[in-house]
Amino acid sequence: MRIVIVGGGFAGVWAAIAAAEERARHAGRRVPLDIKLVSRDPWLTVRPRLYERSLDGVRVSLDSIVGTRGVDRLQGDVTRLDWSERRLIMATHSGPEIVQYDRLILAAGSELSRPAIPGIDLTFNVDTFAQAESLDRHLRDVRGAWNVEAPVHIVVVGAGFTGIEVATELASRLRSETSGGRVALWRVVLVDSADVVGRDLSHDARQYAERALRELGVVLRLGRGVRSIEREGVTLADGERIRAAATVWTGGFRANPIARALPVDHDELGRIPVDEFLRVRGVPAIYAAGDIARVEVDASLVAPMSCQYAIPMGTLAGSNAVLDLLGAGLAPLSPAPYVTCLDLGDAGALFTEGFGEHRQVKLTGYWAKRMKETINTRLIYPPVPTAASAGEPVQRASAA
Repeated sequence: MRIVIVGGGFAGVWAAIAAAEERARHAGRRVPLDIKLVSRDPWLTVRPRLYERSLDGVRVSLDSIVGTRGVDRLQGDVTRLDWSERRLIMATHSGPEIVQYDRLILAAGSELSRPAIPGIDLTFNVDTFAQAESLDRHLRDVRGAWNVEAPVHIVVVGAGFTGIEVATELASRLRSETSGGRVALWRVVLVDSADVVGRDLSHDARQYAERALRELGVVLRLGRGVRSIEREGVTLADGERIRAAATVWTGGFRANPIARALPVDHDELGRIPVDEFLRVRGVPAIYAAGDIARVEVDASLVAPMSCQYAIPMGTLAGSNAVLDLLGAGLAPLSPAPYVTCLDLGDAGALFTEGFGEHRQVKLTGYWAKRMKETINTRLIYPPVPTAASAGEPVQRASAA
């Protein structure tokens, strides 16, 4: 029997770990079970950290995580999902490869949503390691011009969580790397068609985030969309043109396109509907977890795209897929209370609990920043493999 997991992000990695551990717990039943993880590269990229100034340590070797647990890694892109025949077709370096499965876990995550705005391809983003590295290289290239006399801006489009973190980190970077009074000539401009920053925050949390942005000198352009983007700047919907050394797009996410291979009713973000056990509704032998899955936390709430949900969803999908093959009872999703920790650069951080207007501010400033550092450097990293515990440390890649 074989379980195939598609995706080397949080949900996929934790699914592989859980499936291997569940297999070990039932080793006495002597049921041969093969577990394969399909990923397009050999890294788990700690995506929530890609806004950071330094990219050191934001990638972890997948083989060091899953290889020591007896999970085979297949590198390539899934080009076709034939769910009726229970097989995948992959594009690999050596050509097409067919992979059969008895249970499939789709954990291919999400990708940045890029609307049809003229010049959108000229923007930078922090959606992937390669894109974050490209932005960092560009900023290093233009840093020599940061002490010019004329005003220059960096525009960040999207005032959601990612946009706020990118804007505050960039503003903090400008403050530390621009000399003398010329720092006033450089500004980060945060643009959003919404009238407020952090639409998903509560009123109190939103006010705190706005104060932090203003404290760092971030210029807000709210209630205005983007008409077009050029290499030298951005034109807003009302005609205002902002000269910019870089434009960073952070405007929302959609489920990985592989989700469209299934004959289901996808939601507005392209996600796959699953039940409380993370089984895809209406399609046999397939589970989905993480950003690609639409799961109801309760009668009125759908789990957001976040690593806090991807990790327990992946863990449950991996465990349930094994139990399913063994004919054992499945466990339902029971996530912990939802929390977020929003990095605000030199202004600290904002730690909250709950959803929407019910979100409660729990920590701010210095102590929230320490919490954010703990989350980003420890809590969202996978557990150390058994072999690593014996002397093989988990490999982390440094930015070249």
